[in-house]
Parts: sequence; C-alpha cells; structure tokens
Amino acid sequence: MLEHRISDWDDAYANGVNIARSDRWPEAWAGPAETFRNALLAAGRAKLDLAYGARPRNRLDLFLPEGTARGLVVFVHGGYWMQLDKNSWSHLAAGALAHGYAVAMPSYTLCPQVRIGEIVREVAAAIGEAAGTVGGPLMLTGHSAGGHLVSRMVTATSPLAPDIRRRIRNVVSISGLHDLRPLLSTAMNETLAIDEAEALAESPALLRPMPDARITCWAGGNERAEFLRQNALLSNIWTGLGATTATVVEPDRHHFTIIDGLGDARHPLTRTLLSD
Repeated sequence: MLEHRISDWDDAYANGVNIARSDRWPEAWAGPAETFRNALLAAGRAKLDLAYGARPRNRLDLFLPEGTARGLVVFVHGGYWMQLDKNSWSHLAAGALAHGYAVAMPSYTLCPQVRIGEIVREVAAAIGEAAGTVGGPLMLTGHSAGGHLVSRMVTATSPLAPDIRRRIRNVVSISGLHDLRPLLSTAMNETLAIDEAEALAESPALLRPMPDARITCWAGGNERAEFLRQNALLSNIWTGLGATTATVVEPDRHHFTIIDGLGDARHPLTRTLLSD
C-alpha cells in the first residue's frame, strides 16, 4: 500500500521554482508574440485591443486567416488569475490560422481587483464579442487558469448565451485547474480570496457539463503531480456525467512548454482542438 498526502500546498502548485531556468518565461513568449502580432497587423490580418466591456483590461486581439474564416478559436491565458495578459501568446494563433480559423485572445481583470467568478463572466463576454464577429464553429482553449476558464464555459451553469453554447465544437483545457478547493490552502489565496462557496460554484469538476460537452484535458508529462491529477480529474468525472472526454499527457513537456503545440499546424494539440 502506497499512501500519499500533500503537506506543502504552495509547493504542489508552484511551477517556476520546480522548472529549470524558469526565469526565461514569460519573456520567452513575449518576444515571439510581439513579432507575430506586428506581422499580422502589417498584413491587415489583426484587429488589436477590441473592447468587450467597460474595464481597462476588457480587450481582445483578433487574428484572421487568409480568406474567409472557417470558424473561431478563443485562447484564454493563465497566470493564476493574478498575472499576465493577452500580449504574451499571439504566436500561438499560428496553428489554427494555418487551418483557416480566426483566433481571439482576450485579457481579463485580475485578482484581487475582482473575484474569480467575475473573471468567468468577463471571459464569457469576450467569447460572445468575438463570436459575434466571426461565424461558424467555436473552439475554446486555455492554459492553467485559462484552462479552468474555458472548462467553466461548458458547464451547466455557463454564463455564455445559449446561441454561443450551441456553436461550441471542442474545448481543450491545457494544464487546467478544475477543482479550486486545494487552492484555499495556498498562500496565493490571500490574493485570490477564494472561499468554499466560490470554489463549489466555479470549479468545473464540481459542476455538471452542459449537454453535448466535448472536452480534452491536456497536460505535460513533466508537470507537477497536482496538475496531472487535476488534468485527469475533470475527464474522469465528466465522463460519468455524459460528456465526451479525453485525457492526454504529452511526454517531455512541462507547464511552460505544454502550450507550444498550438503554434504548429501539424501538432496533435492543434489538430485535437480543431477536430470535427
């Protein structure tokens, strides 16, 4: 019998200190993202800082393929709901754009200015705004906290409008945080201010999926054990609640490199996101 108990919750959810040369990020993303964004803007295929709400960070970037878009991908960034914005990820749109899909990337208001439940509503507003611009099927993906946010969009209590829900073809949660309750035991909760009621209301793993939900939970083989557990958790529970689910653990990837596949049209991560 092998017993396991977590005694250091901060370490269990700490990525940077457990990844060699982690100081390379987020700059390792920011440079390629800016170059990509400027190139598409020069080509007339980028619409930047589109407003979807009244708050300063209620802005999204929309990247357009050549010709008429086949549909829309929305990527939601991570950063534990406390850090980062849309500007570090633009280059990850390359994979979907190559297949003819438009890609939207929103920022959102960060904790502690708002609570996680309000971020959920902001992301829904961003998706609605982008979906009103680009027709066709809708694919949602997000990383870490962004994985939580896109998973939350396909729960039975989703804040998305019914017509937007019906357009969702796929969701891919990348290293997603699907049960918020463990975070109550971390120091970061001094900023997040999650309480038990909010954890129960906003954790996808504790909610029913919306009808016909289809989700892939994708993580790196070199992730922290808690991220691997969270990755498997949602697929496990939602399979029992009628959703179409899959779990993927990509070898030799850690929390900061697991998203790289989105920038490659041939990578299985991109192909899974866009699959019929």
